[in-house]
Parts: sequence; structure tokens; C-alpha cells
Amino acid sequence: MEPNFENGDYLIVEELSFRFREPQRGEVVVFKCPQVPSQRHIKRIVGLPGETITVEDNKIIISKDSQSWILDETNYLPASTYTQPRKFKTLTLKEGEYFVLGDNRGNSTDSRLWGPLPEENIIGRVIFRVLPFTAFAKIEAPEY
Repeated sequence: MEPNFENGDYLIVEELSFRFREPQRGEVVVFKCPQVPSQRHIKRIVGLPGETITVEDNKIIISKDSQSWILDETNYLPASTYTQPRKFKTLTLKEGEYFVLGDNRGNSTDSRLWGPLPEENIIGRVIFRVLPFTAFAKIEAPEY
């Protein structure tokens, strides 16, 4: 999840809120990998149930109810970040499915490769980075 998270960061993951509300776009979540459930991954939620996500021309296009818009990720990614499609260029999410992307787009194994993330695989959302102390931060979903 570079540049926002590094190997060795100590993160606090909150596991209760998704019992009372749905995950939101931009939240960083920890989940069981759909391909290898014994592995835990950390990614950012980009697409929500009922949306169609298209990765094209270095843009993430979200469509729902005959409306489309380009996702603005300038709050958490450098302008030089290149997002390319992989196995899935376009995905329509069903109820209980999410589209997740790693912030390190060039090296991320995410929904572009293995498809939608089932809601039941989500463990919780990252709320704090506590180590290293120099990078202590509260982690919040960006405003879109």
C-alpha cells in the first residue's frame, strides 16, 4: 500500500463498525484474500455494491443509475500514480461486493486481478498507524 503504508507499519484495525454500517469508498480495509483466505491483505475500497467500475486511460470510472464520474484520488495518491487495467477492465458489483485497489498500483494484487471482494471477507477498517512513531496517524476515508 505504498506510498501511504509501508511494510512494518503497526496498524490498529477496528472490526465492529461494519456490523452496523456498510463499508465506504476510500476506507482502507484488512480482509481475507479471496484466492488464499489464510492470507490477510490491506487495500482501499474504490467501488461499492451496485456500481460498475472501469479502469481505462489511467482513470477509474464509476457508473451507477445512468451516471458516470471519474474518481478523484488526489487526496491519497501522487499525481504520478498510473492505474492500468489488468484481467478485469470493467466489473459490475453485486450486492455485498466491493472493488478494492492497493495504493501501490503498479505492484498491487487487487480487484483488477481477482475480481470483486466479498463483504464477508472484510475483517475491519484501519483506523490508526501507531508504528513507526514518526508516522503516527489517524486513518480516515477521504472526502470525495
